[in-house]
Amino acid sequence: MKKIDGIAKSVSEILKGNKYSIDYYQREYKWESKQLQELVNDLASKFEEAWEPTHEREQVEKYPHYFLGSIIISEKDSVPYIVDGQQRLTTLTLLLTFLRRLQQGRDDEVLIDDLILSVKYGKKSFNLNVKDREKCMSALFEHGTFDLDDSTSESVKTLVARYNDLADLFPEDLRDNALPFFIDWVQHRVQIVQITAYTDDDAYAIFETMNDRGLKLTPADMLKGYLLANIADGEPRVKANDLWRKRLQGLAERDKDADSDFLKTWLRSQYARRIRERKKAAKPEDWDRIGTEFHRWLRGEASRIGLNKTAKYLDFVLTDFDFYSRQYLRILDAASWRFTSPGLEFIGYNADQGFTLQHQLLLAPLRPHDPSGVVDIKLELVARYVDILLAWRIWNYRSIAYSTMQYAMFIVMRDIRGLEMDELAHRLHVSLQRESETFDSNDRLRVHQQNRHQLHRLLARITDYIGVQSGEAPKYRELTNNNKVRYEVEHIWANRPEQHTDEFPHAYEFGEHRNLIGDLLLLPKSFNASYGDDTYEQKLPHYLSQNLLARSLHLQCYEKNPGFMQFLKSTDLPFRPYGSFKAADVVERGNLYREIAKRIWDPNDLLDIAKRAH
Repeated sequence: MKKIDGIAKSVSEILKGNKYSIDYYQREYKWESKQLQELVNDLASKFEEAWEPTHEREQVEKYPHYFLGSIIISEKDSVPYIVDGQQRLTTLTLLLTFLRRLQQGRDDEVLIDDLILSVKYGKKSFNLNVKDREKCMSALFEHGTFDLDDSTSESVKTLVARYNDLADLFPEDLRDNALPFFIDWVQHRVQIVQITAYTDDDAYAIFETMNDRGLKLTPADMLKGYLLANIADGEPRVKANDLWRKRLQGLAERDKDADSDFLKTWLRSQYARRIRERKKAAKPEDWDRIGTEFHRWLRGEASRIGLNKTAKYLDFVLTDFDFYSRQYLRILDAASWRFTSPGLEFIGYNADQGFTLQHQLLLAPLRPHDPSGVVDIKLELVARYVDILLAWRIWNYRSIAYSTMQYAMFIVMRDIRGLEMDELAHRLHVSLQRESETFDSNDRLRVHQQNRHQLHRLLARITDYIGVQSGEAPKYRELTNNNKVRYEVEHIWANRPEQHTDEFPHAYEFGEHRNLIGDLLLLPKSFNASYGDDTYEQKLPHYLSQNLLARSLHLQCYEKNPGFMQFLKSTDLPFRPYGSFKAADVVERGNLYREIAKRIWDPNDLLDIAKRAH
């Protein structure tokens, strides 16, 4: 090998004023929501251990460093190429782009443009120089959004998806006074070790050495070793080992981290008693330690959870592990819509909103001796509870991000652990009654860039509900783009403020009213391309070929449509046709949507489910 350099650098030192190229065979960006969530949570937790509201900005210089791993660079003709670490640097660039837009308009804005790009002769050049990402990154930088089409590469689709995820994942408590401190900390106190080689051969030799040498035992391996060591040798140990190996192998086939995720979820759901408080110097508690070192945690807590003799260890694997891993696989199936028993579709709805915290809630009330029917009812009760809670929060512009919700969901998880069916329904119903914000708390719900994905799901539920209740086939999966037709949130009004000057003298007022939920429908993207600029009166006949919520704007929908008319008669929902569509009609239509939402997400359904089960 020739000369090799290795040095710890801050994010600012890595990115500012530097241009990195990526070899063509490394250009796909593949991070999933889970990896992004873990990074955001780690950064936020480490930062909050140091930050105090009374601090001055310069005190950030004394905050602890955070090590973000290493990158390997190959210098070729004075151009640095990323051999390893482009996923991490790409994600950092997305985070910085998000933070840049989040702080726009603030008096204390932190200038970070030069960590993302440079400008020369009026032309922008991104510090991560990947040609097929330029249009996307430029749009995200300037507008925070990028329109996908059929020609968009998978890598760019992933970039856009992860950028959109940040709106949900970035903690609410870092968006106010803490924001400039956090940005300072990220660029100056978060460190990456940059390893630089000066030939490709040397760079890849380092990469292989760091990733391939030695057999690394995972926490799951170490937990298995500990449990099996405490089970009598011979047939019991063989049986336990076979079950463990086959079940975790089955989980790993779903996702490379599914085995570890299951073990964390199971142990948290059944045994975590405390969670770290979000304040400086707070210590990690059960919930936190299980997330980072569950193998060590279980060894230390073995006697507390009843592992005090050989027979208990065997039962822990053959009964508890077997039961909870089977249920976890069913939850994964429901979350990915691979297979859904009646009532478990609510798990899929929650997963579509990106709410992974539901898994530990779902396992919490289950007991290995529960009959299969009771298990399904418990799963439905918890999934419906989460579904209602998320709908209320979205309706009121509240975050459903992991970091925002984890403490509250831990409390619920702990409180419903092991409950019988009736008590579970009662406890969850009481928990919802304590919520201060419901659909009635906001009669001016609007779509904006950060909630468009979430409102798409809510509108899909509303649209699907009306159709199913009127005798049509379910369409939720189709409406959420699990079909060839791509649906989008579309406005009934064209973006033509000059057509509405009689009601809105200012374009801003028109735009605000146009974004109210009553002016929204889910329609195929091709529909908007064909009719998006038309007036309401011109669009109206074409709505008759679309879903029932769109058709209900037209008078003909109320003629020779017995299923829909019976639905209206049984519910008294205030549907009516509109020959024209004015400002008051948008508000009226929004109130209709809200009344429909109250029927879909009704807390009393929890009590009714438990009653019907008897």
